[in-house]
Amino acid sequence: MFDNLEVDLEGLLKKNLVKSEFDWIAKAINETIDSASSRKLYLNYSLCNSKIEDEELSEFKSIPSHLGQYLSLKKASGRELSRIWLLREVLENDESFVDAVKKLIEISDTAELETFLKYLTLLPNPQNYQFAAVEALRTNIATVFDAISQYNPYPVKFFTDQQWNQMFLKAAFMQQDLGAIANIDERANADLARIISDYAHERWAASRTIDPLFWRPVSNFLTGTLVNDIKRLFSSENPRENKAAALVCFNSKLTVAEDLLKEYPKLREEIKEGSLTWQTL
Repeated sequence: MFDNLEVDLEGLLKKNLVKSEFDWIAKAINETIDSASSRKLYLNYSLCNSKIEDEELSEFKSIPSHLGQYLSLKKASGRELSRIWLLREVLENDESFVDAVKKLIEISDTAELETFLKYLTLLPNPQNYQFAAVEALRTNIATVFDAISQYNPYPVKFFTDQQWNQMFLKAAFMQQDLGAIANIDERANADLARIISDYAHERWAASRTIDPLFWRPVSNFLTGTLVNDIKRLFSSENPRENKAAALVCFNSKLTVAEDLLKEYPKLREEIKEGSLTWQTL
């Protein structure tokens, strides 16, 4: 996903950390690799808390724009990336550290766990740590759930449909920013479309509102009840629901969606012009 990470992370940290911090983490990495000791890894990982300030990074010019955008969206800090750089380097140099890293995840505190989850995709063979990502779907701690669900490329690549659907539904239930979930269109599936409809009917029955972004994954699964759901959105007094319905139909390959959108030419024109998108909604 990201090429030349070792070089990019080192360069990024060198630009953002004060010299004493950078020198310490570079030395800690070398000492850990040379020792081949899990205990040394745990010690240096823990010492990051006192040796490196938890300051958000501000200088991304030394790395590719797509990596910089990812880290910026995650509000990456020097301490977080120092820990990830440490883990990357020891894992790249000695695969026997995999079990030690797994153990580190299991015993980590909340802040450390958030760091793991945010940047799992930066570790070598990130599928080795899927257990931590899946476990995060069960948490009631919003920041931990956010770490895996918000602006994170890991779920789209490593989650099953069932796990991804669980994450999307829980994000809606927790009233998180659905627009911050990566690759929604890519992971859309028939089961999720059905779940979305069922959940929406529960909310409507309780006279509760639904984030219009919730409907994004249903575009290519408009059959039966879902067709009526989209008609309901079109007839809603909430303009955002009207727009969501139009976006669902515009992005669908189904004839029924095209026929529905024909009745709302103004919304269709806004989408064609680019003024109405899921992002602007």
